[in-house]
Amino acid sequence: MAILLVLTTTMLLFSYVHAESIAAAQQSIVIRKVTLYIEPSNEVARGANVTLCCQAVLDEPEAVEFAILKDQNVVCTQTMSGSNALLCPLTNLKLANSGHYTCSVKFKDEEETSKVHTLTVTDAPVLHLNPVETTEGEEITLTCVAPEQPSKFYFYKDSKLMWAGTIDSTKAVLNHRVASSGTHTFHCSYKVLVDTDSYGSGNSNTVTVSVKELAIAPVLEITGPQKIYEGDQLFLTCSINTSLPSTSHANVLLKQGTKLLSKGLLKVNHSLLVLDKDSADFECEVIVKRVVKTTSKNISVAELFSAPTLTMSPAEVFQKDDMTLTCRSDSYASERLNNSQLIYSLDPRQDFLYSKSNGVFYGKAPKSEFNVSCVAKHKGIDKYSEISTLRPKVPVSIPEISVVGQAILGQPVKILCRSRTGSLPITYTLLKGYTTLMVTTVRLASEEAVFTVESASDLRSYKCEAKNSLKNPQYSKTLIAAVTVPLSNPTLIVIPDLAEITEGDHLYIICSVEGTPPVTFKWYRSDKKDPVYAITSYSNNTDYQIPVLSRNHSGRYSCEAVNPANNIVYSDFVDIQVRMALWKKALIGGVCGLAVSALVVGLVLYFKSRRAVSTEISVWTQRPPETEFFSDTVDNEESSVVTTEPDVEYTEVVHAQPVDPSRVPRRQGTDTVYSELQNSPHDMDDHDNYVSDQQHVPTQGSVEYTALNGEHDEITRYQSEVNSDQDLPSSSVG
Repeated sequence: MAILLVLTTTMLLFSYVHAESIAAAQQSIVIRKVTLYIEPSNEVARGANVTLCCQAVLDEPEAVEFAILKDQNVVCTQTMSGSNALLCPLTNLKLANSGHYTCSVKFKDEEETSKVHTLTVTDAPVLHLNPVETTEGEEITLTCVAPEQPSKFYFYKDSKLMWAGTIDSTKAVLNHRVASSGTHTFHCSYKVLVDTDSYGSGNSNTVTVSVKELAIAPVLEITGPQKIYEGDQLFLTCSINTSLPSTSHANVLLKQGTKLLSKGLLKVNHSLLVLDKDSADFECEVIVKRVVKTTSKNISVAELFSAPTLTMSPAEVFQKDDMTLTCRSDSYASERLNNSQLIYSLDPRQDFLYSKSNGVFYGKAPKSEFNVSCVAKHKGIDKYSEISTLRPKVPVSIPEISVVGQAILGQPVKILCRSRTGSLPITYTLLKGYTTLMVTTVRLASEEAVFTVESASDLRSYKCEAKNSLKNPQYSKTLIAAVTVPLSNPTLIVIPDLAEITEGDHLYIICSVEGTPPVTFKWYRSDKKDPVYAITSYSNNTDYQIPVLSRNHSGRYSCEAVNPANNIVYSDFVDIQVRMALWKKALIGGVCGLAVSALVVGLVLYFKSRRAVSTEISVWTQRPPETEFFSDTVDNEESSVVTTEPDVEYTEVVHAQPVDPSRVPRRQGTDTVYSELQNSPHDMDDHDNYVSDQQHVPTQGSVEYTALNGEHDEITRYQSEVNSDQDLPSSSVG
C-alpha cells in the first residue's frame, strides 16, 4: 500500500508540475510587441499638446501593467485588463518637456520595452533693444526674455557670440557700447538643463541697429630736414580734430611701430634722432568713448654710414705671432661727413692690442681664443660690427711616430703619426729616407694619420712630417719599433735518450722554436684535447719535466707554441715508452726462477711421495739361488761393466713393518744410502750372516733404495757405481 501511495503521489506531482510548466509557457508569450507613438508629432512648439500612446500586442486579454517613461523617469503608468493601449496626454508643453521617451508593458516576470522616441519642444526668447539708432561709442541695451527659467543666456552680434552667462531670472539684460559705425544685427537664445541633459531654444527675433560714425579725426604732423639722414632731429605732434564737447577727455597716443613715444589728452609733442635701424612708421591714435581712430605716416631715413666690418690680418694667425685688426665702414654719406669723422673702437677693449691709426689695431696673438666686435661712432650714432670669434692657431708640435698594434715580419704594418698639439687641419707625410710615400690631412679631432706599409722588415728607415701652416714643418724621429718574428721550426728533445728511458728516471721534454718571445708553450699527450702542461717563456725554449717516471707516463707527446704574432706551430709527435727498471727485471727473474725451482721440487716430491707410498716394500718377484747371485756378483765385479738396462720395476708389494732406525745405514754426499726393509720375521742373526757373506750387490741398471724412518724421507737419485772393494753397510750404522 505504501508503494502504491508513493507512486500515486509522484504521478500527481508530475502532472501538476507539467501543467504549471505549460501554463508558464503560455503566460511567457502573452506580450508580443510594444510600440510608442507621439501624436501629433515628435517636434512641437512650446505650449502645444501631445499624446503619448503605448500600445501592446497581447495573446490574451490579461491584466498587464503599462508605463511611459522620460529619461528613465515614469510619466504615466496604469494596470489594465482587456485593453492593449495606454494614452498619456501632455499639455502646454515647455522646453523642459523635451527628452527621450519609452514605454514598457509588464506581465508578471515578463516585460517588453518599446524603441526610444525623442520629443523636441521648440521655443524662442524675445529680444528687445534700445535705441535702434546710435553713434559710435554710445551704449545700447539688449534684453532677452525667456518664457521659463533658463540655465544660460547667449547674445550674438552679427551672428557671432559676444556674451554668454548664467542669470537667475527669465530675463537677461546686457549693456553694449558700439565701437564701430555701420549697421549691426543682434539676437539671443537660451538653454534649459533637464536632469543631466541640456536643451537649447531656438533663436530670438533679430534686431538691427544703425550706428553713426563719431565726428573725430587724429592729426599727425612731422617736421625736419627735407632729406632725412640718420641722426637728424625730427619733431612730431599727435592731436584730435573735432569740435564736439564730449571729446574733452579724448586720449591721444604717439607710436613708432610698436614703440609708444608719448601719450596725453587731446594733443602730444615728441622729438627724436632717427636711425636707420629704427622703424620709420609713425602712428597717431585717438580714443574717445572706446572708439579708436588712427592715422599713420612713413618717412624715408637715409643711412649716414654703414655698420663697420672687422677683419684680421693675416687670415690665419698663430699664437704669439703679430696680428692686425682693421675696423671700417664700407659706405657713408659723403655730403654729410667724411671717413675721418668716424671714430672706431673695439668692443670689448683688448689690452694686448694697440691702436696704430683710426680703426687699425695691432699686437701679439694671445694663446686663447677671444670674441670681439668693433664700433663706428658719429654724432651720437653707434653702429656695431658682427661679433667675431678669433682663434689664434696653435703651431704643430714635433710629431711622434709609432706602430699601431705590433709589427710582424712579412706582414703589413700600420704606422701612426701624431702631434700632441696643433690647430687643425694638420697635414702628415710619411717619409722613407728622403722619399715621400704617403700624405694625409687630419681635419677632425677624431681622425688620425695612419699609414699602411707592406712589410715590417726595414722600419728604422721611416719618419713622418707634420705641418699646419706655411711655416717650416716639424719632423719626427726615425721609427723605433720591435718587429715580431713568427715562430717556426718547433722541435722536441727528450732527455734521457728514448731507448734508455726506464721507470724512476727524471724526464725532460724540451720544446724549442725559432721566433720572437714571449712564447707560450703547451705540451700534449696522445690525442687529449687539454694540455698536460703550459707555460709562457721569454726565451725560445723551455721544458716539461716528469721527476719520477712510471709506466703510466708512456705515450705520444707533442708541443704547441704561439707568440704575439699569433701564429701557432706544432712539433712532431715523440713516442715515449717507459721501460721496466733493471732491478724489477732481476727481481722478477729471481722470483720466476724460485717459482720454477719450487715447482720442480714440488713435482719431484709429489711423484716420489706417491712412489714411496705405493712401494713401501720393494722386492724382486723371483729371488735367484744364492749361487747364482754370487756368481753374477763375481762376474759383475770382474767385468766392471755397468749395464744399460732400464730400472727394475717391482710389482709385488708387501706392507712395510716398522724399521729400527739403528739398522738403517746412511752416507752423505755422493754416497749411496741403503735401506733395508724387513718384510718377514727373520732371525736377526741370520740376516747379519747373510749380509756378511755378500761381497757385492748386483747392479743391473739404476737401482733406487728408499729408507723410511719416523721423522723424514730422503730421496737421492744417482747412477749406480759400485766399487769392488766397497763394503755393504752394516745394520748397525745409524
